Amino acid sequence: MKPFVNEVYLDFTKPAIAKKQRDAVDAVRKLFGKEYPNIINGKKVVTKAKTTSTNPANPDEVVGIFQKSGKDDAEKAMQAAVKAFEDWKTVPMPKRAQFLFKAANVIRKRRLEINAWMISEVGKNYLEADADTCEAIDFLEFYGREALRYSEEQPIVPQPGEHNQLVYLPLGVGVVIPPWNFPFAILVGMTSAAIVTGNTVVVKPSSDSPMMGWLFSEIMREVGLPAGVLNFLVASGAEAGDYLVGHPKTRFISFTGSMEVGLHVNKLAATPQPGQIWIKRVVAEMGGKDAIVVDSEADVDAAVQ
Repeated sequence: MKPFVNEVYLDFTKPAIAKKQRDAVDAVRKLFGKEYPNIINGKKVVTKAKTTSTNPANPDEVVGIFQKSGKDDAEKAMQAAVKAFEDWKTVPMPKRAQFLFKAANVIRKRRLEINAWMISEVGKNYLEADADTCEAIDFLEFYGREALRYSEEQPIVPQPGEHNQLVYLPLGVGVVIPPWNFPFAILVGMTSAAIVTGNTVVVKPSSDSPMMGWLFSEIMREVGLPAGVLNFLVASGAEAGDYLVGHPKTRFISFTGSMEVGLHVNKLAATPQPGQIWIKRVVAEMGGKDAIVVDSEADVDAAVQ
């Protein structure tokens, strides 16, 4: 296994590379407006209610149509993850790591396409989109290598007359709630860290960037990740999100977003529910604030909208 190195960004100052990215953007634009299902236990699931993902530079353009799930579908996703955990937790860590390495290679091959969807769905420029995709690859490669390291015998303090062993055990089902501003990298990072360590997940992407969650869920299906290990659920945070965070079978929540919502997640997770056995763990990255520069050539009204 080669040592970990960060993925190198594309140089968009080179006309040929910039043209390839423009062509990729043009290609995904031809796919605008298609509908995408949830993925629960490896199966495509649709709902009566829908939510649309639009181009922030032109809100009239529908990037994709996604499902709008409620508590019923959230419960189905949770049960699928609970069931899949029983087998997934027994898979050796090195074998789980291979799914991450395979996914990283798929992302490399589809890099310009993934960039193009990100440019279209959240308004990133070429370099920022590519950096996001590179970070996703880095997470997969790094966490895969860490899994290999932790799968080996770990050093412990010896005691006379004792045979001690340190073994890392999976927790169970995790709920992954990523943000829209790093819609691919953070989603991939939080999800891959959970599954490579033997957990199963319900991924609820940001309502502003569901396409990026769909792309990763499809990539993981492509590399053969077993059904139910990663369940993709586009849903309202106030309804299905709260339901998943408060669910008695949820073992941990990985969240990135505002302080307001993060504190709400912490509070909800800290409240024991009937049938809950463990204290839930919350990892929350909160409170990013970004500035927007609008120059004299821009349409100020459009920028405000």
